[in-house]
This record gives sequence, C-alpha cells and structure tokens, in this order.
Amino acid sequence: MAGLNEELKSLFLLKGWKLYHLKQMNCVLFTCGLSHHTFFFSKLLRLCLLLPSFPSSYASSLFNHITRPAIHTWNIMFKGFSNNTSHPQNSSISLYIQMRQHGVFPNKHTFPLLLRAKNENPHLIFPQILKFGYISDQFVQNSLVSCFASSGYVDLARQVFDDITHKDVLSYTALIDGYARNALPVRALKLFLEMRQAQVKVDEVAVVAALSPAGTLRCVWFGKCLHAFYIEPGRVSRDVYIGSALVDMYSKCGFWDDAMKVFEDMPYKNLISWTAMIAGSLHCNRCREALSVFEEMLSRKVVPNQVTLTSVLSASTKLGALEQGRWIANYIKAHNVKFNTALATALIDMYAKCGCIEEALLVFDNLPNKDVYLWTAMIHGLATHGDAAKSMTFFLEMLRHGIRPNEVTFIGILSACSHGGLVDEGRQLFSLMDQVYGLKPNLDHYGCMVDLLGRAGYLEEACKLIQDMPMKPTPSIWGALFGSCMIHKAYELGEWIGRYLIDIQPYHSGRYTLLANLYSTCKNWEGVAHVRKMMKEMGVEKTRGCSWIELNGEVHEFIAFDGSHAKSEHIYTILDNLVSHLQHITISPCADSLLLESNGTMQHC
Repeated sequence: MAGLNEELKSLFLLKGWKLYHLKQMNCVLFTCGLSHHTFFFSKLLRLCLLLPSFPSSYASSLFNHITRPAIHTWNIMFKGFSNNTSHPQNSSISLYIQMRQHGVFPNKHTFPLLLRAKNENPHLIFPQILKFGYISDQFVQNSLVSCFASSGYVDLARQVFDDITHKDVLSYTALIDGYARNALPVRALKLFLEMRQAQVKVDEVAVVAALSPAGTLRCVWFGKCLHAFYIEPGRVSRDVYIGSALVDMYSKCGFWDDAMKVFEDMPYKNLISWTAMIAGSLHCNRCREALSVFEEMLSRKVVPNQVTLTSVLSASTKLGALEQGRWIANYIKAHNVKFNTALATALIDMYAKCGCIEEALLVFDNLPNKDVYLWTAMIHGLATHGDAAKSMTFFLEMLRHGIRPNEVTFIGILSACSHGGLVDEGRQLFSLMDQVYGLKPNLDHYGCMVDLLGRAGYLEEACKLIQDMPMKPTPSIWGALFGSCMIHKAYELGEWIGRYLIDIQPYHSGRYTLLANLYSTCKNWEGVAHVRKMMKEMGVEKTRGCSWIELNGEVHEFIAFDGSHAKSEHIYTILDNLVSHLQHITISPCADSLLLESNGTMQHC
C-alpha cells in the first residue's frame, strides 16, 4: 500500500490536468480503497483551482470527503468560489458559517478570498474582520478597499484607505480602479497624482487603472504622459492588457490613428484588444473601420463575445448597413450567443433604424425578460419609424408591467409625440417626469418639447420654454425652433435665431446655410449675398455632402468632389452622362430652393 501511495503522489506532480482526469483519479482512489485518505482529496481539490473554470459542484463533493478539513483547505474552496460567478449568491458566506460551526478559525488569507467573491456583500464580512482582529492587516485592508469600491461604497472604501498606515501601490490602485468604475474619473486621476507625490513606485496595473479615467475625461495629455513615462519601451508589444488600455484611452480621446498604431504594434491580440479597437473605432465615428477590424478578427479565428457583437451592431446601425446587421443577427443565432440587455437593445435599434420595424418587434417579443432598456429601445424604434401611436401604446404597456421609465425612455416618447403631433400628451408626459418619477428634464428633453411645440405652431410657448430653462439652451435647441419658424413662415423670429446662431458658432457652416435658406425662401437675395459674403470673410466653407450605400454587404461611402473611391472615374463618367441627359429635359426649378452665388449665378441649396 505504501508503494501505491508513493506512485499516486507522483501522479499529482504531472501538469495539464483536465476535469475528466480529476474524475478518473477520483475513481482510482475509490477503487483502491483510499476514499478516506484526506491527503489525496485535498490534492484533487487544489488541482480544481488550475482548471479554466472552477467546477463548484465537483469541488464540493471532493470537499465533503475530507475529514476535518484544515483552514488552508477551506481557503481553497473560498478561492474557487471567488473566481466563479455561477455559484449561488452568498454561497461563500454560507461556507464560512459552516466553517465556523466546525470550530475552524479564519486566518489572514481567508477574508481577502471572501471579499473577492462575486455577489458577496462586504457589510456581512466586515464585522468578522473586526472580530478576529485582521482590520490592521494591509492585505485585508486593500481587499476591503477594492470590495467596497466595486460594490459602489466609494466613501467607505476611502475611509478604509485613509486608515492604512503604509499605503502601497496595491492600496492606491484598488481605490483608483474603484473611482473609475463608479464614474468618478477626476477623483481617480487626482489619487494617481497623490500616489506619485507620496513617492509610491507605480506599476503597470496602476497605469492601466489610470488610463481608463484619462480616456473618460478625454485628457489625452495625461494619457500620453502615462504612456511615455510609466510604460517600459516594448512593454505594449508584450502586454496585451496595457495595449488594450492604451487603445481604449486614445480612442475615447478621439485620437483614432494613435489607437490604431498601438493596436497594430501588438504582436499578440486577444478578444479584449480586438473588442477595444472595434469599440474605439465606433467611438471615433469610424464605423467602416470598425467593421473592417471585425472582419479581420473573424479571419484570425477569434470568437466575438456579447460586447464585441454589440459594438459591431452599433456600427452597422450608424452606417445603415442592414445586410451586415442581419449577418450579425444570424451569427448570434447560429452560435447560440446569449442575449444580454446591451446586445438585445443594439439588435432592436439596428432593425428599427434600418427601417425593419417588424423584425425589431419580433426580436422584442421573443425576449423572455424585458427591462426598461429593452422597452426604451422599442419605444425609440417606433418613434424613429414615425409610429407615434404605437410608441405611446408601448409606453403605457411598459407602465402596466410595473417598469419604471428612465430619462432615455422619456426622450423616446417625447420624440414620438413631436413627430406625431401629440401636443397635449407631450405636455402631460413632460410634467410627469418631475412630478411623478422625480426625473429632472435635461437638454434633450427640453429639445424634444421645443420641437414638439414648434412643429405644432406654438412658437411663443416654445420661446417661453427656452427662456424658462434652468440651464443654458444649446444651439441644437435654437436650431429646432428655427426649423419650426421655417415651417410656419415666422421669418422675423427665424432671422433673429439664425443671426444668433452665427454669433455663437461663427465657424459652423451649417448655421450660415440655415440663414441663407431662410432669406432664399423670402426671396431676399441681398440677404443671401450678405450671408455668402460673411462666410467668405470668416473663411468658412460649406461642409461637403456625404452619403453611404450598402451593396452586397459592403458599405460604399461617397463624398462630394472626392476622387478617392476605387471606381471614381467610372462613377463620374456615369454622372456626366446623367447631367448631359438632364440638360436635354425641360426642368422648372423651385425658386425657393435657389441660392445666389458670389458670381451672380443661382445654385440649389
């Protein structure tokens, strides 16, 4: 028997264990009559930690075969649960209670493992830390900071942080990351600077934690300083997580070329880095590039996750690339990708904005659990599609299901009221926001109301609403009222708004075009000429027109007077033929849509 024991012990030294290997070894132990041998079952339990995913059920069965497990064995279970999100909520706490009932005392490694467990409430663990006197242990303190911050208790995390006598880089990084995750980027960067002033040596993990808030604040100079001074030359090439964090930071700051350079310099790319580049391209409005990166990712046999697919769907939506969006929908179905809220919302949004409202409704109807985000996506989709009545029906149905609307929901339903001419309903909903749901209207809500009232001809009420706003109205709100002035021929008010918009945005070509269009409609050609003169004096040029068309799943972009398209020569030949053909056809242009050029000729707006 001793020889058998030694032979079995040598087997445990082998590498590359898989779950079925562990189960086979388990059977061997029972066959050899060693089911009572604590040593071997403890070894099997420890090997469970090396598997890609901790097998909670199997590990529990192994654990139950161990007679009087010591604290290090209990800690193995805590560690396994801390890395696994599939176990029942509070199971780590339940296991801890069971451990105490067996008379086993925790050690300094126990509480950090408990605090790392997903779904656990730090308030349940904190009293035990105090009871057993580990509140002054720095390893425990750092874990408390991280747990409180990740649970949203940033003020408590800060209190624990302030009580740490000798703060190390782990202490600072835990709180910096906590601030970043809780949408407090200014505090995160300020704490990073405090860490430098305290002369704490910065490591790459701290830099990655600081890059996120730098991107959120679009503080590219801070991000570039981190890149230049704290990341070793060549480290980006070797560390995929640093590279991905830099891609995310540069793209959030609008520096797409820098993000792409970092991405291309990475010899090894994982799912996180591919997804960061796709999401970054989308953030920089480089939607075609986002789709190109996605295609290259698939060609490299990298399997996308829900986050990746959500970004690609959003890019397809912005481009109006319906076939690309449908391909992604088929991919989701073929690969049994589970819908989360973000992915389902993106798919509904894509179908609705690409004009396929029935397919959007089908996706919505087939989803089992509908939260406020999914209802909101459908309300927005119907509003975009021009079906105000059905959008209102969905809103009321959402309320009947006990779903509380949020700020975005009200933007959707107010937009539907605006396009459907539902003035009374819009007024009532706008009042309900604050009075019933405690939601303060923001600029988007005021913009919807100005558009609603203006379209319906209530220009004075719209003006009063703008004057009574608790915040300064944006140019887009004035622009909405200007559009209503054009509809209802309130040219005097429209002229005032047009001139005001030029005053506050003197280099925005669209503002000059709006005023010129108003003068053209009034046949005030002197006014048109004056606007053209102002543009020339300010050095403002009209933004070139741009359009997209999807053909056979590929999106083609066309820009006025641009020759960069691969088939531009052929395109312009066809265009010249069309112009030649039109010259032989009698056309009566609409005088209201003509502008006076500086040379005295007339041109369509």
